[in-house]
Amino acid sequence: MTRSLAGLTVVVTRPARQAVRFTQLLRERGAATVAFPALEIEPVTLDASAPGALAPDACDWVVYTSANAVEYSLRELGRPGRARVAAIGRATARALASAGVEVHVVPESGADSEGLLAHPGFADPRGQRILIVKGVGGRDSLRAGLVSRGALVSTAEVYRRTRPAPTTEALDELDRARGSGSVVVAVTSVEVLESLLAAAPAGRYGWLREAPLLVPGERVAAAARRLEWRGPPVVARSAEDESMLDALELWSSDGGRITPA
Repeated sequence: MTRSLAGLTVVVTRPARQAVRFTQLLRERGAATVAFPALEIEPVTLDASAPGALAPDACDWVVYTSANAVEYSLRELGRPGRARVAAIGRATARALASAGVEVHVVPESGADSEGLLAHPGFADPRGQRILIVKGVGGRDSLRAGLVSRGALVSTAEVYRRTRPAPTTEALDELDRARGSGSVVVAVTSVEVLESLLAAAPAGRYGWLREAPLLVPGERVAAAARRLEWRGPPVVARSAEDESMLDALELWSSDGGRITPA
């Protein structure tokens, strides 16, 4: 494995369990990592009627929007047998495959609602019953897009994101990262970025906002600018591990090494 990211320190803000693979891949490429989870994931206890009302095989399609959605819905709602299955991206598809669930549709590019809506399999879903399995809140573009095309859409919210209080160890590690060389902060959504900014107040971590920010797409980059993040964006095609790594390696190879003051 090439050490293409040697000398770089990446602040990884994903929830701890979701960060394992990305952190490993970063280290294999020579980067140092700082674990600073800005969100935690916890299950939602569904109403007793949910397994009947939201049964996967009562639908034509079940759309899983994350690996968390896979984990918690299989526990609460069971696995689809007859229904066709779509995954929002490759990480979600891997989680389904690991659970023995066949995946019929994955976006041809990207790992978001827009990518799934662009897939030919959802070009004309009129009259089809579609269950979207997701977390509490979040974007509504997938549901709205399918409804606008005539689909009959239900949603199952099987987990929620919460903002953890950063541990003393995590804060100390972030302080040490400042003097470790070039620092990049990786976020996978606007919600993660907002939580990071709340957890790392500007009074102590003003320098962090000057660091390059690795983001999945222009939408998150634009939100970072609105939130007054001053460091340059490093824009990946999606939040998939490989996409984020590709963008970071390209940026690094182009000489994009900036050490916060």
